[in-house]
Amino acid sequence: MGATIVETAETLKDMGNEAFKNGEWDLSIDYYTKAIKKTEDKESKEMHVYYKNRAAAYLKKEKYLNAVSDCDKALEIVPTDPKALFRRSQALESLERYEEAYRDARQVLNVDPTNKAIQPVLARLHTIVQERHRLNASTSTKVTKMIEIAFKMEEDREKRETAMKNLLVLARESIGAEIMYKEGVVQKINQLIKVEKKSNLRIQCVRIIGELCRNSLDRTKGVISIVGIPWFLEIINSNQEEDVNAAQYCMQTIINSYSGMENKPDSKPIQELCEKHKSEIDTLLSCLLHSVTNRTITGLARDSIMELLIKNIHWDQLNWAERLVELKGLERLMEVASELKEYKYESAMDITDSSRTIASVLFSKVYENMYYDKARENYFSHIQEYIKDKLLTPDIESKVRVTVAITTLLTGPIDVGNQVIAKEGVMEMILVMAGTEDVLQQKVACECIVAAASKKDKALAIIKQGVNILKELYKSKNDEIRIRALVGLCKLGSYGGNDATIRPFADGANQKLGEACRRFLINPKKDYDTKRWAAEGLSYLTLDAEVKEKLIEDRPAIKALIELAKTGNQAALYGVVTTLVNLCNAYEKQEMVPEMIELAKFAKQHIPEEHELDDADFVTKRVTILAKEGVTSALVALSKTESNNSKELIARVFNAICAEQELRGIVVQQGGAKVLLPMALEGTEKGKKHAAQALARIGVNINPEVAFPGQRMLEVVRPLINLLHPDCSGLENFEALLTLCNIASCNEAARQRILKDGGLPRIEHFMYEEHTMLCRAATQVITNMVSSPDVVKIYEGDNDRTKYLLVLCGDEDKDTAFAASGALATLTAVSEKCCKKIFELKSWLENIHCLLANPNSEIMYRGVYIVNNLINSSKEVAEKLIDTDVMEILMALTRLGDAAFEGVDKVRKLANEALKSAEKWNLIKKPEDVTEE
Repeated sequence: MGATIVETAETLKDMGNEAFKNGEWDLSIDYYTKAIKKTEDKESKEMHVYYKNRAAAYLKKEKYLNAVSDCDKALEIVPTDPKALFRRSQALESLERYEEAYRDARQVLNVDPTNKAIQPVLARLHTIVQERHRLNASTSTKVTKMIEIAFKMEEDREKRETAMKNLLVLARESIGAEIMYKEGVVQKINQLIKVEKKSNLRIQCVRIIGELCRNSLDRTKGVISIVGIPWFLEIINSNQEEDVNAAQYCMQTIINSYSGMENKPDSKPIQELCEKHKSEIDTLLSCLLHSVTNRTITGLARDSIMELLIKNIHWDQLNWAERLVELKGLERLMEVASELKEYKYESAMDITDSSRTIASVLFSKVYENMYYDKARENYFSHIQEYIKDKLLTPDIESKVRVTVAITTLLTGPIDVGNQVIAKEGVMEMILVMAGTEDVLQQKVACECIVAAASKKDKALAIIKQGVNILKELYKSKNDEIRIRALVGLCKLGSYGGNDATIRPFADGANQKLGEACRRFLINPKKDYDTKRWAAEGLSYLTLDAEVKEKLIEDRPAIKALIELAKTGNQAALYGVVTTLVNLCNAYEKQEMVPEMIELAKFAKQHIPEEHELDDADFVTKRVTILAKEGVTSALVALSKTESNNSKELIARVFNAICAEQELRGIVVQQGGAKVLLPMALEGTEKGKKHAAQALARIGVNINPEVAFPGQRMLEVVRPLINLLHPDCSGLENFEALLTLCNIASCNEAARQRILKDGGLPRIEHFMYEEHTMLCRAATQVITNMVSSPDVVKIYEGDNDRTKYLLVLCGDEDKDTAFAASGALATLTAVSEKCCKKIFELKSWLENIHCLLANPNSEIMYRGVYIVNNLINSSKEVAEKLIDTDVMEILMALTRLGDAAFEGVDKVRKLANEALKSAEKWNLIKKPEDVTEE
């Protein structure tokens, strides 16, 4: 039995160092973090090493704020450590804090005058700082001039608006932002906003404030001290979407400044900063929570505030989820969740069609963060207390409102909703309301029944108790009642899912219900609310293959569904997207193992059967029709949701479309790639995987520089690397490798990003795969990756990477051998160390023979190229080749006839060059120099 390795802080550091050398930055950060946690003496010199090493890994990951934070800690222990100073200087430079970076670089030179690495950095920073001083003067003049025009009330309106736009552009640069802040722009904006109630000037002012707060904690604190948090809440209180969005951006920027986050999809708060600014972060949460139930704000503002909570609630470092429960935030959300437009009383809240949907997402997000049983029990007790108080009130309004709140819960954290509805008397109360003559009670009861029938056991119970009530309600003359009853019947009729053998209602019932939903959907006289309920009805019925086929052939209904989605209204989200998922067969499918099917038959167990109309060719036809009708635009509009479950559904549809090669261009043209990127970085695990695979499929046959222009190409790397995981399917691995290969061929920045995101070891893992296509794809990526000097250094290290490439040169798969020989040709051309490594392989000569005698002329050419590189690299290496029969083979190649094979001319030419290279070391003589003895 092997000895157990004791993970001391030092061994963890060594493991971190090894991971760092291998380009595994995430793993190295993990080891250094464990070493820090293991060390009791927080002021020890060892601790300072762990911090500065982790800072180096953060630099590679481009997490510059984390790197600065770790360097700060290292320098608190050893104030003059040159490496910590150097790394902080690098991070500060990347954050465009050039003066601070220059200060650190000068300090490095003071501490270590012989440090050659800092000298070019110091020279570069000196030039930048000088140029910034020059620009400073120039920018200062511009800022002063623009301020003078923008805030002069008697100046021409158009000129003022242009000046304000120019100030916004200047505020996006750190120099401009700093000058504007010192020039008192915040105070001027504060005064102007009081006068400008609705205008472009007002929006630009708010955006300028957001830019001043971005990436600067000092300016953020200054802005808040001048205007205060209530100022932002006043700005957000608008019916204009632009005003609301600008204010929301400002508030998110303030949260980011205090927590160390950036406006990037994969940015996370820094624990140390969150602890330092705990009071300020807590104040922000309290202000947002109190605003949620503010009766004087607009519905748009309320939605925006809830969205801000959703965006930040899941960060453990902020601790907002538990604090929200403590601050009675759930009760406030229940007030929003119970709000009805039909009840317009003095203290009614203004809500939008999306408000309750957004509230349900927030309920879910908070519940997801209740990680232990006691926290969940506490969550439920707050909800239960609210409901109990409402039910104790005898009036009908309270019962209606509590039913609406329960419906909202059932569309959010379904476990909580089910617990509530399972309480004695609750379902009975709802069924009684459904049976009354009061239209409003019927309406809310119907909605609750639809939401409650989510689990099979609940559906069966409601089928027994409520079907007759729903059938009666469907006869109502009121469309609002009819459509809700119809959706209830649709949902109950679909609980068999996509199993063609289970039909809770009589044969043909689903098609009749589907026809009724389609009539509501395409009727131009029906309002938006009726149509979105019709879409929800179809979302249940389209699990039935016959309903899918009828719907896809009904072009007016498909167009109506897509137009409904294009509104981006969150209330329509579930119905539309689920219908699309069903049409594309993009739902989760249970894998049917043949052996298990036989066992089930033997045990006389039910086996789900797929309908023949769900065969692959039918699915492809449906997907193609949807794509050509513009479904991508609809998905882009709906992707603004904060619901991770909804994002997963959207990603599933995108992935189904991208599975068809000819449809990928449509997805890119209509903005699909842009919205897939954040979905691939944040959301449910399955959602991220589907979004990442869709991106991989796009990049397989569309130039990455076209599909993912600019910075987006670098950002798409991480989702692709995440697909190189053992839990992902072989197809997902393969498509990710193909796209990474294309990206790696673009430029050095792309190759650096693959390195920084820890892609190299994951890619190389697949070079050892038995599956030919995976091995080939991984080797092709490496062929492009070795163009990077940093990858060459890794291959020069203490490892067998170069030797394995030589082994792959003899692979039976021609394409794998071609790729491996290409990678080896690149390495041997630039690295003497890699040339020497070839001779460490016992079978090196046999492998060289395979290359030089390969029946494929292109691989043979690469083999000669490698041999030429080896001879040129050093006399020592050339001598090893001369001692073998390689020279004779080269000579034989020079004598090949023109008809030997296609491309023989360039092989002969290169073989001659290789022989001439050997001559320069005086290891062989020209034929005419040989004398007879």
